[in-house]
Amino acid sequence: MNASIRAVARTALYHDLEVVGIRRGYEGLLEGDFVPLTRSSVGGIILHGGTILRTARCEAFMRPGGINAAVSKLKENDIDALVVIGGDGSFRGAKELADRGVKVVGIPGTIDNDMAGTDCTIGFDTACNTALECISKLRDTASSHDRMFIVEVMGRHAGFLALETGVACGAEFILVPELPVDLKAISDKIHYAKQRGKTHSLIVLSEGVMHAAELAEKLKGRCDYDPRIVVLGHLQRGGAPSCFDTVLASRLGSAAIDALIGGRSGVMVGRVKGEVVESPIEIAWTDKRTLDPDMLRLVDMLSI
Repeated sequence: MNASIRAVARTALYHDLEVVGIRRGYEGLLEGDFVPLTRSSVGGIILHGGTILRTARCEAFMRPGGINAAVSKLKENDIDALVVIGGDGSFRGAKELADRGVKVVGIPGTIDNDMAGTDCTIGFDTACNTALECISKLRDTASSHDRMFIVEVMGRHAGFLALETGVACGAEFILVPELPVDLKAISDKIHYAKQRGKTHSLIVLSEGVMHAAELAEKLKGRCDYDPRIVVLGHLQRGGAPSCFDTVLASRLGSAAIDALIGGRSGVMVGRVKGEVVESPIEIAWTDKRTLDPDMLRLVDMLSI
């Protein structure tokens, strides 16, 4: 997100626009927690993880009174337009503001990668690489000690992170919320692998399916391993961004300002087939992104 904040600020400043940052998202907006953004204040942040503006959930913004108060706060501070970086919850709030006449452009940022209107959201690639680095270390332990590891990654409602990471690390099984769990198929495959001499196994589990401890309990007695569990949790959300994410964030941040200068509002910017595109902001949640069936088939073929 810092790379995107930098791109928004510097593109706006390039066009002689004044820029302010809003700390703690919509909560900071309602409280008037604003800070000027200058060329120097966003210098050196491009490779820093997290966000210099910080973030927070805001229950008040989920009610009409909170949204109307936000509109008033923007007018009081002579803020003409808003760039919102976040997931579909943030975008729903942005759509409410746009419907009330606020000029708004959204930049998709979530490690879940579950928003339509873009092939990839800011943060997804970095989270995948972070998870992959952790799992590669577990592979060494699994093979050395004849272990089966269940690695729980983030993804409450979407399995994109589990699927991408699982394919990259060569997991034998990838369990995602979009598909039912077949415990018999898992145990049968583990038995088959054991018979041909395989001594370790790896399951990548999306948190939206069930907790890793629950899956381990269900697999006990069904396979020839005593499952070990690792929950990566918020490790996946931090750290310096990958090259891909830094470039993506920079392109989308700059494109958001271009959209506002062009008089467009109530839209999101995204990257589709390598090109930066604009879409109605509500497409982020009205259109459903689905897992790539070719990737799912790849898991089945490569994990034999």
